[in-house]
Amino acid sequence: MFGEACFNTNCSACNMKRLVSLSLILLGISACQLNNTPDSKALNVAISSVSVTKGLDSIIVSFGQNAQLDIRQFNDGGVRLTPNADIAYDASVQGSDLILVLKQALRYYTEYTFHFDSGNNLGVHIIDDFTYKFTTSYNPSPKFPAISDDELLTLVQARTFRYFYDFAHPVSGLARERNTSGDVVTSGGSGFGLAAFPVAVERGFITRAEALAHCGKVVDFLTDQAERFHGAYPHWLDGKTGKAIAFSGKDNGADLVETAFLIEGLLILRQYFSGASADETALRDKITAIWEGVEWTWFQQNGQDMLYWHWSPNYDWAMNMPVRGWNEGLIVYVLAASSPTHSIDKTVYTEGWARKGAMRNGKKYYDILLPLGEDKGGPMFFAHYSFLGLNPMHLSDEYAHYGEQNTAHARINYAYSLGHREQPADPAQAHWGLTASDIPGGYSATSPTNDNGTTAPTAALASMPYTPDESMAALRYFYYTLGDRLWGDYGFYDAFNLRSRWFANSCLAIDQGPIIVMIENYRTGLCWQLFMSCPEIHEGLKKLNFTSYEKQ
Repeated sequence: MFGEACFNTNCSACNMKRLVSLSLILLGISACQLNNTPDSKALNVAISSVSVTKGLDSIIVSFGQNAQLDIRQFNDGGVRLTPNADIAYDASVQGSDLILVLKQALRYYTEYTFHFDSGNNLGVHIIDDFTYKFTTSYNPSPKFPAISDDELLTLVQARTFRYFYDFAHPVSGLARERNTSGDVVTSGGSGFGLAAFPVAVERGFITRAEALAHCGKVVDFLTDQAERFHGAYPHWLDGKTGKAIAFSGKDNGADLVETAFLIEGLLILRQYFSGASADETALRDKITAIWEGVEWTWFQQNGQDMLYWHWSPNYDWAMNMPVRGWNEGLIVYVLAASSPTHSIDKTVYTEGWARKGAMRNGKKYYDILLPLGEDKGGPMFFAHYSFLGLNPMHLSDEYAHYGEQNTAHARINYAYSLGHREQPADPAQAHWGLTASDIPGGYSATSPTNDNGTTAPTAALASMPYTPDESMAALRYFYYTLGDRLWGDYGFYDAFNLRSRWFANSCLAIDQGPIIVMIENYRTGLCWQLFMSCPEIHEGLKKLNFTSYEKQ
């Protein structure tokens, strides 16, 4: 935790019974300039210190030399607090202290600059301008009324679902890349959102008819308007026209990994809308056609024993990025092996994805054995994106048991965070979660080996099936303690960094979607049950020699 703030230029008078913590801005009232011509009768004084009360609702300006201040001669035009210098306050004097009682408390974890002009004020002559920069400290008080953990999980799912329903693109129904993306929609993030629609119906957020209408619009757009390249979709599309939008210089065509995430969500939908009505039947048929239209074998790039991420009609295979384990791409190989029309051989999985076993790790971190992947597990989305539908708890092959892999990954992420992050005093809360997210000044895939202090709520929340106690503790912390800074119209904002006092105001589809779906997989296993009920997936897993799985 951050210490209390006493703004004393020589650090001597920290005897103020008022502790620090700050947040918005006060003053900036306007008006008249101080008369800087000294009054020969006024006592020359200097400001000795400034402090803020524990509740962040008062600022105390202390003057030396036992100055006798006169509030009737207070000129507020010489006093400023930035940013947001528009908060009203009441001013009074107690001996040699000026007390500014704020009408609105300052914000915690916020940087401020307090300035008091020199010149005649309060019946004295202030001999020097006074400027002090300070940062408000941690405020552990609950920001929202307490509710049960079960109610909190439902609230988070319901609010986050708004991103994919209320904020969906009005023409295509697809998910916008982020809350500032305009017409730019995302294929993979839309797949995560589509997987959440069965959750929304079963939880009563929307009706089955509303879900069917929305998902029907999406599938029609994907069928009739969205550009495809050998059956695969681009990473980004224009939500109005369906035209591909380049994700990077030469990435203006197919993105096989994002397509796999989209197909994963579509198959969950297909299995959910199993009714005999014409609308549900038509939806299933169109989803099957999209699924069977993906030419997985094309992405072997001329018959190689691996799959490639990108292909462009302009740049061909110039991106030249293989999909190789261990990362978020397991679902790509499972779908490619399961395809009824363009199925890869087992050799492609063994040679390309598993790298003949080179994706194994087998080392311990924080006394936790990690079967696969990079040191300390990497970003948490490795354990989420492929597993919105693919149930890792009943899945193993010659390389790993995937429930054990993902649980170890989450536990390592948690253990690292506890050792390297400031933690709340309440043991029922915790501060952890490193994954790909916005960061101060950009975007990065953070992990225990690439940590800039940023925490993304999706990392801990989408790990709920693997670390339920640790994830629930994080959820309480994000909501109750940081909720006034972190909770918005579409659930939690993307990330925050207490080290730099930064809170994002962004929401990203690829981070919001896994929160809803993986919380539900923890609660009921719904999306796992739906995806694993696909007969094609059952056959694909068998083909790849997965030795422990369930057709649910």
